[in-house]
Amino acid sequence: MKRYKSLVFLVLLVFCFGCARYPVNARLDNYDKDKGYRFNNLSSPGNSDSLFVILAFSGGGTRAAALSYGVLEQLKNSEIRWEGKSLRLLDEVDVISSVSGGSFTSAYYGLYGDRVFTEFETRFLKKDIQGELTKQLFYPINWFRLASPTFDRIDMAAKYYDDHVFDHHTFKELLKNGRRPFIIINATDMSLGARFEFSQDQFDLLCSNLTDFPVSRAVAASSAFPVLLSPITLKNYAGGCSFKEPEWVSNALNDRAIATRRYARATQARSYHDSTARPFIHLLDGGIADNIGLRGPYYAATSTDGGWSLLRMINMDKIRKVVVIVVNAGTDPDTKYDKQESAPGVKDVLSTVLNVPMDNYSFETIELLKESFDQWLKDAQARKDCEDILKANCPQAKLPGGPLAKVDFYPVLIAFDSLEDPQERAFFKNLPTTFTLPSKTVDRLRTVGAKLLNGSKEFKKLLEDLR
Repeated sequence: MKRYKSLVFLVLLVFCFGCARYPVNARLDNYDKDKGYRFNNLSSPGNSDSLFVILAFSGGGTRAAALSYGVLEQLKNSEIRWEGKSLRLLDEVDVISSVSGGSFTSAYYGLYGDRVFTEFETRFLKKDIQGELTKQLFYPINWFRLASPTFDRIDMAAKYYDDHVFDHHTFKELLKNGRRPFIIINATDMSLGARFEFSQDQFDLLCSNLTDFPVSRAVAASSAFPVLLSPITLKNYAGGCSFKEPEWVSNALNDRAIATRRYARATQARSYHDSTARPFIHLLDGGIADNIGLRGPYYAATSTDGGWSLLRMINMDKIRKVVVIVVNAGTDPDTKYDKQESAPGVKDVLSTVLNVPMDNYSFETIELLKESFDQWLKDAQARKDCEDILKANCPQAKLPGGPLAKVDFYPVLIAFDSLEDPQERAFFKNLPTTFTLPSKTVDRLRTVGAKLLNGSKEFKKLLEDLR
């Protein structure tokens, strides 16, 4: 009889957990462009628009999380004076855009603020996260869950992050905090190969409500490295919330020959409208589309489209200084491929296929951002020169429109390539992309993050100008 009861219990257990499924993103009942987790819904007490600071945290597992954490620490310790007030530079951060490992640091800071400096080390940086995730595979309860077609390895990882790192918080908590920085956690739309951000502006396209979506699942999607982890799945409810497509999308679709990049972004946005063709959206590691988290800020700096636009704020003369700090934890491990005749193994080939294009794309994004800043300064100077010439020859004449806003740009790049000591540089550039590192290595990453920031010429100039 006992055996019979045990067998029945086991069958029921298998049945119950065989039906286990991932948490489904909620439907948005009525579209409202003014509600939800958006940049415009976050206040900035003690944070001025005139000094606009953007941080971009790259991927790279615990290596990236620790390096970006070291930069946060140094920003906390950097005292400035702005608009008659003395404050920490950290208090002026307006946006943090992150991918993969960097998303753990950005999300934790967004949720808990300065608590990150007392808790994050023990809860994540110096914890064997990779080992803990491996242990999950040996728990019988997860065997049954994984037997379900709607529960996969990534859902198991997200649940662990939810239980042990992010305390079951959803985006409602980030909205409830109501303060900057605006945290942009980036993943990659598997079908489009394009950036997918966890903001209500993006979820509007799916007629989905981001508010009750777990932060842990957003971070899991951002760090869902292909093959090792399965994608995070979202349900597409498009067509059921009276969504009004932003005007820029239809305009861009008519301007393909004039602005091809804008056209491509509009095409991607429009692709979500047909929930019959795309009933489910599958998300992978954000590093596939943008391994340094800079693509979103780049669009914001060069376009008035989208949920938040740096260019729009500059045109409205709200901003006097723009600081963009890119924390790039990219590595360049020593390899022996070119010294041997035999072909590299599957692991090496997979690593090269995934990482090398990411690194090249990251370099291009940084250069594009610098070029856009330089062009703005050149345009502003050219207009001023024309006005001076016009004034000298015809004092009554005026150029149409107002003068371009005078804005100082400070692009700061934090990367291991900047280390002068060859041995130190080699150490950091050969660190693995894992979610576990020795405690001493984590400490070294924190220290080198502060060191690289303080050693940056642009950062030194910024501090001089602000002091």
